[in-house]
Amino acid sequence: MEPAVHHIWKRFFHRLHRTLILPKRNHSRHSEHVAVSASTQSRCIKPTLLVSRLYQPSNLRDVGQDSRLAGEMTCKSQRLMQQAGLIHPANPGCYYYLPATVRSMEKLVRVIDQEMQGIGGQKLDMPSLCSADLWKTSERWDLMGKELFRLKDRHDADYCLGPTHEEAVTTLVAHQATLSYRQLPLLLYQITRKFRDEPKPKFGLLRGREFYMKDMYSFDVSEEDAYRTYKSVCQAYTRLFARLGLRCVQVNADTGNIGGTLSHEFQLPAEIGEDRLLVCGDCSFSANVETLSSDRTNCPQCKTGTLVESKGIEVGHTFYLGKKYSHIFKASFSDPQNKPAIAEMGCYGLGVTRILAAAIEVMSTEEGIRWPGLIAPYQVCVLPPKKGSKVEDAAVLAEELVHTLGEALLQLRGEVVLDDRTHMTIGKRLKDANRLGYPYVIVAGQAALEEVPKFEVICQQTGETTFLSKEGLLDLLGKVETV
Repeated sequence: MEPAVHHIWKRFFHRLHRTLILPKRNHSRHSEHVAVSASTQSRCIKPTLLVSRLYQPSNLRDVGQDSRLAGEMTCKSQRLMQQAGLIHPANPGCYYYLPATVRSMEKLVRVIDQEMQGIGGQKLDMPSLCSADLWKTSERWDLMGKELFRLKDRHDADYCLGPTHEEAVTTLVAHQATLSYRQLPLLLYQITRKFRDEPKPKFGLLRGREFYMKDMYSFDVSEEDAYRTYKSVCQAYTRLFARLGLRCVQVNADTGNIGGTLSHEFQLPAEIGEDRLLVCGDCSFSANVETLSSDRTNCPQCKTGTLVESKGIEVGHTFYLGKKYSHIFKASFSDPQNKPAIAEMGCYGLGVTRILAAAIEVMSTEEGIRWPGLIAPYQVCVLPPKKGSKVEDAAVLAEELVHTLGEALLQLRGEVVLDDRTHMTIGKRLKDANRLGYPYVIVAGQAALEEVPKFEVICQQTGETTFLSKEGLLDLLGKVETV
């Protein structure tokens, strides 16, 4: 017994020694480590946004190795977005949106929110899973045909994945029994995933089966007020595309299976576009060829102008619906005489992911992406010299510049990245930066080591290269608008 007891006490004192003594030693080493780290940080500020840490796996970008994918690169935006690691195919018409794309899309959503809320829009979110009963009530369950993704639940009830939400929003408003004319116009919108069973999805994000869309629905007291709201939304769309620097044409369009009596498309002119447009050279008239005879050459508006055919990518669509849905679902309000009246409706769509792809399609070169500056994933990329080069000392200046830009220019916080892959040459990293489309690329090279340090600044939109001091850079980038 005694040897056993002795052994137990020996183990006890050994553990006590480790508990009381060793942590003090570890704490001492930790203090030394913190002191060294703080000292190192004081000499060299480490930026938080490093290209090496951005999730853009190179194997997802090399579409050339997959002959099937290479054969599907039928438009510039799809090829550029996959080569840049912005999207990755999941299944036909569906894509992974990688972090840089999500950043750009979130910025676009903020711009859309600003414009929609600027005209009184209120944001909500409706279910993607829609009851077939609603669609059968509006008679669109059969009308939409195979375009609807249809499914049954465990109780054998029919549903669809919503491609649009006229039925759902009208039902929602109809359930409000106390709606007064004083609360109109009512503009409700959402930005969500939509689903359409395209027979042949193509062109990347330009024609997919799963995509993001902004859809807004208006409810008005009278036809006159509804037209006023319709015009207001169209003007907001025009401002939106102007802010993005995109040339957009508003054209007369067919109402299709949405219905209504008035419709306009917002088209970005592009050779890859699937819509054929007729545009007058003398006045503001323009129309989708679906609304006119394709062989018509004289303008129906000014009578003297000649219609010229071009192609476009549809990025927005507006409809004046009248009482098509509000009558079916009994979406009514109390008029000034406190009597029930049926609301006049409109609906208005914007293809969020399509705008991203269409902007890249019309603005980019064959070698690299050019974003609308307002929605570029990141505004600035700073390139330090290659490790081991004659100008390696400029690396510290590059890191300090990233910190300075974020501190001095509040709108650029979180917008400046450092390409820390210094095992690569400047040339290779410049090629990558061009492919990804940073609006401004700054190189810290030989000029940064001169008595008055200067940085090489490349403006991707114009292709111009200049050499600026830190003060000149702050002045230039201080004018950059972010959202």
